[in-house]
Order: sequence, then structure tokens, then C-alpha cells
Amino acid sequence: MTTFEKVKLQTSRLILRPLQETDAAALLAIFSDEKVMQYWSTPPWDSIEIAEALIARDLKAMAAGDYIRLGIERKEDRVLMGNCTLFDLDKQCRRAEIGYGMAHSAWGKGYMHEALSALLDFGFTQLNLNRAEADIDPRNIASAKCLERLGFSREGYLRERWIVDGVVSDTALYGLLVSDWHNRLKLGPQ
Repeated sequence: MTTFEKVKLQTSRLILRPLQETDAAALLAIFSDEKVMQYWSTPPWDSIEIAEALIARDLKAMAAGDYIRLGIERKEDRVLMGNCTLFDLDKQCRRAEIGYGMAHSAWGKGYMHEALSALLDFGFTQLNLNRAEADIDPRNIASAKCLERLGFSREGYLRERWIVDGVVSDTALYGLLVSDWHNRLKLGPQ
């Protein structure tokens, strides 16, 4: 059985590591921000208990190999800026969904591209995934650009899929095949 509680990935500027109980306050600060949560599938967090519950769930799920969620920490100052996830792992079909969120103060600096590149590489090489999928609000242009820069293709559109705090929104579905990923690596940085 594959477990994820010891997974740690590094990039030139980032450390991706399992969340810890001490990360609860930083997570609350990130995910209580209305800008960060504008296109999310849940409302902004309003209590530290939500962050603590997420971390507790993650610790159990990662030890069981159910999914992987890694905190995104900046190397230079050890600040937790967000997280990224591979979830809904389908071992038979070698498929997973990717999720991510980052503090507004860290947007526009390439951190998410860097973090997701490392997570996808882990998924395609270590987990032998054939396909990664993403489900985003189509109004989230920055997220769409991030996915496309990673090599994802927009494959579908689901109308009125989410209702969060009474607000109805659509979904854009994106997919990335391992063959796309390898071809992208052969071509060099995008």
C-alpha cells in the first residue's frame, strides 16, 4: 500500500510537505480570504476548527494512501503560502484530480506553477498516473492560464455545477495525459 505521510518535494524556491497541526493558523489566514475563495467550491473559512479538521483528516488519509495534500512553503522564509492536492485517486484507471489554493499575497509570482509541476511530476512518475484532471470555475482566468501553462487542455464545461452560499457557478474541466507531460518536458519550460 502506498502512503503519503512522508512525501516531501522540493523545487528551487519551495518545499512541498504534509501539513502539520501548527499550520492551522496559516491555513485559516489563507482560506478565510474572500479573494482566495472567490472561485472555490466552499465558502471562506470562518474558524480555526475548519483548518484543524482538514489537517486531522489529511494526516489519516495520507497515512492510508487515500490522497496527498502538501503544504506549499517558501524556502527563503519558511512561510506556508498554500497547498496542492492529488485526490480521487483511481488506481485502476491511473487517474487523479488536482486541487490547489494559494495566499493572495503570493499570486503572480509563479509559485503555483512551480508547486504543481513538482506535484504532477510526482504523480506521473511515482504514482504511475496516466491522467490528471482539474475542475475550475471558468471565470478564474488565472487558474485556467496556470493549468494551460502546465499542459492541461480544456475538455469540457458543466453548467451550474456548484452552488456556494447561494451563488450558482459553472465548471470548466481540464485534463493532462502523461504523454502530454513527457512531450512538454522534451520541449522545455513553457
